[in-house]
Amino acid sequence: MSLVEGFTVTHRRYVPYAHAHYGGNLVDGAYSLGLFGDVATELCIQTDGDEGLFAGYANVEFLAPVRAGDVVEVAATLTRIGNRSRTVAFEARVVCRAAPDRGPSSADVLDPPLVVTRATGTVVVPIATT
Repeated sequence: MSLVEGFTVTHRRYVPYAHAHYGGNLVDGAYSLGLFGDVATELCIQTDGDEGLFAGYANVEFLAPVRAGDVVEVAATLTRIGNRSRTVAFEARVVCRAAPDRGPSSADVLDPPLVVTRATGTVVVPIATT
């Protein structure tokens, strides 16, 4: 286990067109929050040997849209360690984006990635029994 501030877990996921809810193939903001929950679960497993429970967000910023056809990378970084609580900084970035103007299956790698969502949240884990 790696219970140390600064420990980071990263996931990548393709956003399928079935998740588009709005014009322009936009995906709702809750999509990023769902990914944050997934990456927080792995972070808790890696740091505490338990899936943990998400207690809440202190803040959430939606900075740019997520679209169907994007490849989104989400990262969770441990920023504070309490007895049972862990503060986590989250960031979602689009690393690839569909480019339908060039063709139906065209896409681009974004360099640098586009930061789309940031948040700070708290997870809780059982008290260590070592």
